[in-house]
Amino acid sequence: MTEQRVTIAFEDHVANVRLARPDKLNALDPAMFTALIGAIAQLGAMPGLRAVVLSGVGRGFCAGLDMASMASGGSGIDLAARTHGLANDFQQVAWGWRTLKVPVIAAVHGVTFGGGLQIASGADVRIAAPDTRLSAMEMKWGIVPDMAGFALWRGNVRDDVLRELVYTAREFDAEEAQALGFVTRIAADPHAQAIALAKAIAGRNPDAVRAAKRLANQESDSAGILIAESVEQAALLRSPNQIEAVMANMQKRAPAFTD
Repeated sequence: MTEQRVTIAFEDHVANVRLARPDKLNALDPAMFTALIGAIAQLGAMPGLRAVVLSGVGRGFCAGLDMASMASGGSGIDLAARTHGLANDFQQVAWGWRTLKVPVIAAVHGVTFGGGLQIASGADVRIAAPDTRLSAMEMKWGIVPDMAGFALWRGNVRDDVLRELVYTAREFDAEEAQALGFVTRIAADPHAQAIALAKAIAGRNPDAVRAAKRLANQESDSAGILIAESVEQAALLRSPNQIEAVMANMQKRAPAFTD
């Protein structure tokens, strides 16, 4: 990883991913963008991966863009280029978590502003510390959220509420974030809770979990979702891991799944 902006520890099928620029509240400079894109690619190719925990080192999750480094023309990112499927490089650091095959749990604390909020929003589940401060802060700098925020917030946050928060760049706390749909739940130690959740997910049939994420990511109409559901289920029924799930339950033992 570039200058160790992001670290990855892998144990028991769970990747513990941490933004590691604590002296700058994990603000996003060009090196951080490169490191996050590289981390997502590494995770996508990691054998045996079943869940990811995403968090930040230090006093906050991510303060958003490092305006000094970006204002100096350091990004070098072509906004029009679709470099990662649907996304450009800016969007990939948030959208990429959604497109990973396995569930991602974000543990946030302290400042979670702008791009940091969008990165956390790419996770399947977000657990926040009580002291978390959040904001869709881009309007403060005269710009719009452009790291996949609108695509990721759709369905979680009511439209009029989202418009108010984007138009004003107003800061809000963890309790309000949970009520509005930005945060799944609040915990005194969000990282510990995220690790526990990731381990619980890793203990389930990995084929079924990946299938469930594909279904959750479906953006087609009801007819398309119903067909996709049937296709996924047909592939799972009587597969080795599905049989193992049934046998482990019947025999009251821990399952032994294969990836």
